[in-house]
Amino acid sequence: MQPLYNPALVALSVIVAIIASYTALKLAARVARAQGSLGRTWLAGGAAAMGIGIWSMHFIGVLAMTLPIPLSYNIPITIGSLLIAILTSGFAISFVGRPAITLPRFAVSGVVMGMGVTAMHYAGMAAIDITPAIRYDPPLVAASIVIAVSASCVALWLAFHLRGGASRRLALARLAASLVMGLAIAGMHYTGMAAARFARGAVCLGGMTLNNGWLAITIGLIALGLLVLTLVTAVFDAHLESRSRQHAQRLEQINADLHHRAMHDSLTGLPNRLLFMERLHAAIDQARQRLESFAVMVVDLDRFKLINDSLGHGAGDELLLQVAGRIEHALGPDDVAARIGGDEFLLIVRRLSKREVAVQRAAALIELLDRPYLVHGVELHATPSIGISLYPDDATAAAALISHADEAMYGAKQDGRNTFRFFTSGTPVFTPERLQFENDLRRALPAGQFQLHYQPLVSLGSERIVGLEALVRWAHPVNGLIPPDAFIPLAEETGLIVPLGEWVLREAVRQLHQWHARGFGALRVAVNLSATQFRQEDLVAAVGSVLEQYGVPPGCLELELTESAVMSHPQRSAHVLTALQRMGVGIAIDDFGTGYSCLSQLKRLPIRKLKIDRSFICDLGYDADDEAIVQAIVSLARTLRLAVTAEGVESADQLDLLRRLGCGEYQGYYCSRPRPAAEIEPFMRDFNAAASRRAAADGGASGMRGVVAPLALRSG
Repeated sequence: MQPLYNPALVALSVIVAIIASYTALKLAARVARAQGSLGRTWLAGGAAAMGIGIWSMHFIGVLAMTLPIPLSYNIPITIGSLLIAILTSGFAISFVGRPAITLPRFAVSGVVMGMGVTAMHYAGMAAIDITPAIRYDPPLVAASIVIAVSASCVALWLAFHLRGGASRRLALARLAASLVMGLAIAGMHYTGMAAARFARGAVCLGGMTLNNGWLAITIGLIALGLLVLTLVTAVFDAHLESRSRQHAQRLEQINADLHHRAMHDSLTGLPNRLLFMERLHAAIDQARQRLESFAVMVVDLDRFKLINDSLGHGAGDELLLQVAGRIEHALGPDDVAARIGGDEFLLIVRRLSKREVAVQRAAALIELLDRPYLVHGVELHATPSIGISLYPDDATAAAALISHADEAMYGAKQDGRNTFRFFTSGTPVFTPERLQFENDLRRALPAGQFQLHYQPLVSLGSERIVGLEALVRWAHPVNGLIPPDAFIPLAEETGLIVPLGEWVLREAVRQLHQWHARGFGALRVAVNLSATQFRQEDLVAAVGSVLEQYGVPPGCLELELTESAVMSHPQRSAHVLTALQRMGVGIAIDDFGTGYSCLSQLKRLPIRKLKIDRSFICDLGYDADDEAIVQAIVSLARTLRLAVTAEGVESADQLDLLRRLGCGEYQGYYCSRPRPAAEIEPFMRDFNAAASRRAAADGGASGMRGVVAPLALRSG
């Protein structure tokens, strides 16, 4: 008997084969990424879906065949063919999910899968319960086996190489591959069907007789539904996995960024102290194993605080960035540089065959950092001081190497800055005593250990005390009274100068309020402002608040600033000084002549007074140059309609010369040393009373002026 085929069912079987092939490719990609129990679940589900799809394609192909007699099927054998399809599919998916496959394994696996497909097909054909039995044409059977093995090899190769990725190009490749695989599977099936020979007069005995058309459509729809469901599940799962992978990558990137920030300086991007210590420990371990030496260098910029306070933190940050760039440029391939805060850098310098190499590297670094910097259009110079300690000569522990290099750096600063020094055992600079002194300073303000002493400002015209300069002293509980020169630089270095300056201003105004209440109504007090304090945004408001709190007239307060603090940023200085002048507060330039005033700017600033630095007064009468400088400053002040105060007056000759030069006020030990508030009040009463008596006796004559101060000293 010659069988006929239903074209619609044949087409349905080919469609099922193609969709089953595409599903197999998607499942292979999913199983390859899965791990553990999830991977086993996807393998079992994928094997079932793919096996049912291939078996459905076969069974629909069988049902597409019609004979003159009705066909019946042996159910157990039919189910057995389905199980063969599922096991074969499971083997194929598991094989493709491996991380790597050799060519011989490809060949063996292709043969195994091809024989499994062949066994599924011929087992399904054996389920047709017909007598006499179906005979097969050997050449066509062999051809079907060859097609099955070849198709399996191609299918495995395509599935393995197309399992990863999610690009559009890869999706098109999978579609093309599934078309080839589906046609190959269908070709094997129909070649096997063509090999079947049905005898004339054959009949079906027993078994289950089925309606081929409706059963084929039902099986096709069920298979397609199962394959589509599996495919949609795989696609949705892949989408979730992709999202999870993206989230994991973002989390990993965030963690990497957080780790980088935790280990690097936010401004320069250099390693911070934490990462530097890790690198230093690693360098020590490596040097110990290789019997090598290396250097730890501490690099500190000279006068950086002055630049930062004068030009602002923005300029300071820009300068630090340029310094960090130069340091990185000077590093060797194995060297490490870190910024550990402020203007201080740490370096590990490797490959030191001898001490002279460290000398050369330090000298080259100084030469590089000493070159001018252009910051916000201004040329700046910031020289370095470098301290060096050597491993293993100076220390073998990381903390000790850094400490010794730090001590050597302070030695370089003491030796004039812009130089380097090696650590020398037995002569530490950064001593425990210095650390204790700094700790004591930090506790001094809350403990109320600071006090103000006042030095009189005397008018050369009336010979009366017209004002006082407030000078801070530290009453140390162990070391006694400490002058400002001993702790002000450290206060500036540690940042304590701002709260200390605020306390000085408040205490001076409070004391002035008391003196006004006791009859010194015309008395004024001068308070020194540091450059850092002058740069505070709320300075004007703070001054106004203190004056209002104690009810002191603004004209009785005089703020003294150095030339460098005022002239470093003239536009901002003019704005702040103008606001203070409008309030009524007087402004004096302290230590005039030692800075770098620009006269064209100076005349535009609302300044009340110039104070001649004591360095020009001490040799007055003996040094013609000093006399010329003082005369020039007095003439300049007269031209600008400014008052003049001479500091550091200690003799009658100096006083007489200042009077002849036209100086208006003086202060110094010739009148009085700085005294506590309790002492200065009776001293002022006696001094001014004596001046009043002389004025009354002389009728304003100046014959006795030369003996005023000695009498005042004796009364004090």
